[in-house]
Amino acid sequence: MNVLVELAKAAPIALMSALPVALVGGLVVNRMRRSMTATMTALVLVPLFAALVGVVATSGFMYTPQLVGTVAVVAVVAAVTVPAGMLLGRSVARETLWQREAREAERHAEAARRELVAGIGHDLRAPLAGIRGMTDALIDGVVHRPADVDEYLQRIRRETVRMAGMVEDLFQLSRATSAALRLPTERLALGEIASDAVAAEAAATAAAGVVVTAESPSSWPTVLGSDADLVRVLRNLLSNAIRHTPAGGTVTIAAGARGTEAWLAVQDACGGIPPADLDRIFDPGYRGTDARTPDDTSGAGLGLAIAKALVEAQHGRITVRNERPGCRFEITLPAAEVPARVP
Repeated sequence: MNVLVELAKAAPIALMSALPVALVGGLVVNRMRRSMTATMTALVLVPLFAALVGVVATSGFMYTPQLVGTVAVVAVVAAVTVPAGMLLGRSVARETLWQREAREAERHAEAARRELVAGIGHDLRAPLAGIRGMTDALIDGVVHRPADVDEYLQRIRRETVRMAGMVEDLFQLSRATSAALRLPTERLALGEIASDAVAAEAAATAAAGVVVTAESPSSWPTVLGSDADLVRVLRNLLSNAIRHTPAGGTVTIAAGARGTEAWLAVQDACGGIPPADLDRIFDPGYRGTDARTPDDTSGAGLGLAIAKALVEAQHGRITVRNERPGCRFEITLPAAEVPARVP
């Protein structure tokens, strides 16, 4: 009976003393909710401090052995639970951040996929409609003079080649972005890679009236990478640079080394990339505006996305920045230990 009486007396005191602590603690937690670690630490400390204040209040703020024992127990519990709460808060914060980044990446990928599908659909409709119209004209006999027939056939062939290029780009993008992609690596002389890429783009270079130069290719470093894929990356960069450089302009290829890495840069004379486009220039299907407005031969806008994916698959990175008279695309790859001579 005495115990119940003492409990009935102590309960209101404990409640009235612990309640303000809990309310203040709630306000503190609300203010610190942006930091998961601080929030978890506060959630641990508030009930402990509230219990301690309640015990001290019910003891009449008098020094007793029971009060000392209670304080000691609370201190030991706090020493154990506070670090645990901090660790748990950090773990929850990391998990929350990872989930948020994963959702953002998923939304970005979905938006990019929709934009790519819409762009490819638009790009394919135009040549298909042209091919169908010209084919109908040939079949119906509307076009029958040999010279006109030959012109229509040439135009049909050009449109077919263009669509085949789009399909090939889609295949290469799918391959380059596959999680299962594993590229074989070997020692490659960047000078030889550049020579192969320039030779492959010679026809496009001549048609555009652009000059492609290489700065001292015999002294370029050797890298670890995939031969065919690195040539494709450089061809995509050259094709992009040639397409956007005015006739009479120059596209320059340069290379060098920085510590354990080698770099290869393509400088064009496109007039620069609008700042709003810089962050999206490597997105699939994104072709930009203003100084880099696509023409009828610009394809599906996948070349730079393919280049980025293939470079990253070779443990490298690719960047772009405006540098007069145009922009500079730079590839960075692991350098081979011993440089190879380029004939």
